[in-house]
Amino acid sequence: MARTAFVVTDALREKVRYLAGLGGRQDDIAKFIGCAPKTLRTRFRDELDRGVAEANATISGSLFASAKGGNVTAQIFWLKTRAHWRERLTADDPIPNADAGSNSEVVLVLPDNSRDPELTQVLQDAQRKYFVRKRQR
Repeated sequence: MARTAFVVTDALREKVRYLAGLGGRQDDIAKFIGCAPKTLRTRFRDELDRGVAEANATISGSLFASAKGGNVTAQIFWLKTRAHWRERLTADDPIPNADAGSNSEVVLVLPDNSRDPELTQVLQDAQRKYFVRKRQR
């Protein structure tokens, strides 16, 4: 006996978009509407993507409003995740994930952006001097 074809309706499309926006797992949404997860992903791809995008936009808007309203935690979170701000370690702070007995220095090699030939030469000279001293140790 052949399976009955899964019929996609506008009501189902709206329900999938809504559930995806709530953060529902695709397997759970498929069970809820009565289809296989693969069928859900192929027949409701736009609704799944749109639901998640709308939810992200709503939450981002609320976070942004909180940050603008003076919520310091929201401001810090926004700057770290959206503006890529990071906390800097001071010279006395231990290096994360470093061995307890290791006091090795961190070398920062900057890319050459070819904008300032004089600066590029200074950086290359400093790098050469550093590695010569490192080999002599």
